[in-house]
Amino acid sequence: MVEKFVGTWKMISSENFDEYMKALGVGFATRQVGNRTKPNFVLSLDDQGTICMKSQSTFKTTEVKFKLNEPFDETTADDRKTRSVVTLENGKLVQKQSWEGKETCIERDISDGKLIARCIMGDVVAVRMYVKEE
Repeated sequence: MVEKFVGTWKMISSENFDEYMKALGVGFATRQVGNRTKPNFVLSLDDQGTICMKSQSTFKTTEVKFKLNEPFDETTADDRKTRSVVTLENGKLVQKQSWEGKETCIERDISDGKLIARCIMGDVVAVRMYVKEE
């Protein structure tokens, strides 16, 4: 099921991301950069079932390696140190990040050939859409 997410995905739209970053507690300057950045999302899978997720942009590249359902430590693009776990739920890749008593969730799904990432923090939802690069 993870195989359908494998590839390089180019961002084509981002809605409500500033509000999402505010909900996370991201400062003004970092939000300005975050709002202007259109990162590529790269997902790969190795023979052992280890997934590598990369967010690549001219501003910053972050990378995490993990196995489904196994908690791991993550440093996010905005420098939060989180305990994260990624699961497959109804065909969606669901990434939960916990830090300092808070939790956010990023749900990634494929629909009509597009990768849709829903970033959820409390009642704030940002939607970022990507198309696969050939």
